[in-house]
Amino acid sequence: MTLTELFGRDLISSQDWSIEEIDAAMDLARSLKIARASGNVPELFKNRTMFMLFYNTSTRTRASFEAAATMLGGHAQFIDFATTRGAEGESVKDIAKMYERLGHVLGVRILESAVDYVYGRGNAVVREYAEHAKIPVINMADDMFHPSQAITDLYTLREKLGRVEKKKYVLMWAYSDKVRSWGSIQDEMLIATRYGMDVVLAYPPGFDIDENLVKLAKKNAEESGGTLTISHNYKEALENADAVFPRSWASHECVITGMNRFGREREIELHNKYRDWKLTRELTDLMSRHGIVTHVLPVFRGQEADDDVMDGPRSVIYDQAENLLYVRAAILSLVAGKI
Repeated sequence: MTLTELFGRDLISSQDWSIEEIDAAMDLARSLKIARASGNVPELFKNRTMFMLFYNTSTRTRASFEAAATMLGGHAQFIDFATTRGAEGESVKDIAKMYERLGHVLGVRILESAVDYVYGRGNAVVREYAEHAKIPVINMADDMFHPSQAITDLYTLREKLGRVEKKKYVLMWAYSDKVRSWGSIQDEMLIATRYGMDVVLAYPPGFDIDENLVKLAKKNAEESGGTLTISHNYKEALENADAVFPRSWASHECVITGMNRFGREREIELHNKYRDWKLTRELTDLMSRHGIVTHVLPVFRGQEADDDVMDGPRSVIYDQAENLLYVRAAILSLVAGKI
């Protein structure tokens, strides 16, 4: 493929792009990282604008896309949905068509409280924007997927582990009294199984994710030579792990029912039953000698994982967060830049 083949393309799930296309994004990200270190970054997004429409809060997604656009000579504009006429009933179609005329890329972030945790509702909104906007639409996190994060995490795994094929990657449910959606975990599962990793999805009973995406991930693994297994025993799951991502997510019933109907207190009671699902220094001793700890952040310290884990020698969380800059810069360049 040529790099120009991605021009104008949406990115709603990592599964939407081929292995070759994801490789191209990671290769460009690596080049941009080197270029930034030498102070000679090409202006691949010069005089271009990305509109970032946030229905939910953000720390890294907003900062990294803004920094990426600036680094490439362009601009990323932050828009809080609550401050738009959309909050008063303006249609998605009209908003999408307006941004299409004014800019070059539209990013949308919508999940969790913005959609009452009802599964698929946020993704449907992102796809509605993509249906009406002629410019590329990037999913900046919804209740099903978080593709630019998933590509970044794969990039980081390769950077730290080398070849990732047959490396054991544990996506571990971890306790928290904060309720989070499935998007990051599911996109992580999908991309890792496409690249031949031995993925273990570890969670307590009642915290199953989308069974259709689990089936898709198993199909990915069959085609790539990797595996996907499900475990309800975190100690067994962590044995000889090359990477572990400890993260809380909402129960299956809560996500299917919606938070208002299911009840936040009821959901937290379920989480509280599994307070022992926390990544500790002792548990990391079960990992492979050079195993790493990842996290998309925010990590809820003292709940999902202890400080001495997240600040310890296995942790790569800050390198991982920095890599968001390069991968997102690569994505902007490929879908709307001057390649």
